[in-house]
Amino acid sequence: MVAAVLTLAVSLAGCSSTGGKRAEEERARQAAGGSAAVDTPRWTVAMVTHSGDGDTFWDIVRSGAEQAAVKDNIEFLYSHDDDAGQQAQLVQARIDQRVDGLIVTLAKPDALRDVVRKAADAGIPVVTINSGQAHSADVGALAHIGQDEVTAGEAVGTELNERGRTKAVCLLHEQGNVGHEERCEGVRNTFDGTLESLYVDGTSMPSVQSSLEAKLQSDRAVDSVVALGAPFAATAVRAAEQAGSDAEIATFDLNSQVVDGLRDGGITFAVDQQPYLQGYEAVDLLWLYRYNATMLGGGLPVLTGPQILTGDDAEALAAYTERGTR
Repeated sequence: MVAAVLTLAVSLAGCSSTGGKRAEEERARQAAGGSAAVDTPRWTVAMVTHSGDGDTFWDIVRSGAEQAAVKDNIEFLYSHDDDAGQQAQLVQARIDQRVDGLIVTLAKPDALRDVVRKAADAGIPVVTINSGQAHSADVGALAHIGQDEVTAGEAVGTELNERGRTKAVCLLHEQGNVGHEERCEGVRNTFDGTLESLYVDGTSMPSVQSSLEAKLQSDRAVDSVVALGAPFAATAVRAAEQAGSDAEIATFDLNSQVVDGLRDGGITFAVDQQPYLQGYEAVDLLWLYRYNATMLGGGLPVLTGPQILTGDDAEALAAYTERGTR
């Protein structure tokens, strides 16, 4: 199974590599006065997410979207805000701008539902990515691109069982994020042991570390910590070390630190949802819709994960994480 996962990871990364190379070459041609790879109008596509600057995950999403935009002769506009009300205002600004396509995350769908539906009703094709899969059709989106978060969590629970774990902590760093709650729900669905949710202030890594340290010091039965984002995995490793805990650390998502952790054993496994694909495919699908009125998914999610990756995969992943595409 590990061999199959590694083969798929490498093959998909290879596809990203080819697309990335073409996009980089296209950037060079455009800088030299050349044209895009397609002979279509210069459409404008906007992406509005619930997170952004300084988050390695969203850097990868944005990179994929930008590279697809170069290939497709798209003017790509990116904005984000971790406050759901502000994110809704950013969406409204793109509606007022009359963009040709909209990509949006629904981490907090109640705050976004009306404005995203407004965009769809205005004739702006909408694709949702990453968060809010269950709400995508309700807001009029043509497709949702990402991983099924409950399914991803179930994969984690199964992996914990196979590793003989008995008590785990799910480290929730953003209260109200439906995707994060779904991940923990999925773990509970399949994990034979006990799972506790630990809510922490994700805006402050020192606070995250101290909260987890306190939990691990007070409950020595905890033998696993499940981080819900790559930047929090390294913090969880430090917290376990400071607490003198033998708890193993697992995480959702990848970055170079996670790959290093997989390599040295500090992180036991990671769940990759391939953010580069989420950004790249969202732009590419909107271009295809504008150009040919076609759309993938048939009303079902276009899945980019999950993939369980371990230390056996670290060497193959390192080149792609260093490049910023995994």
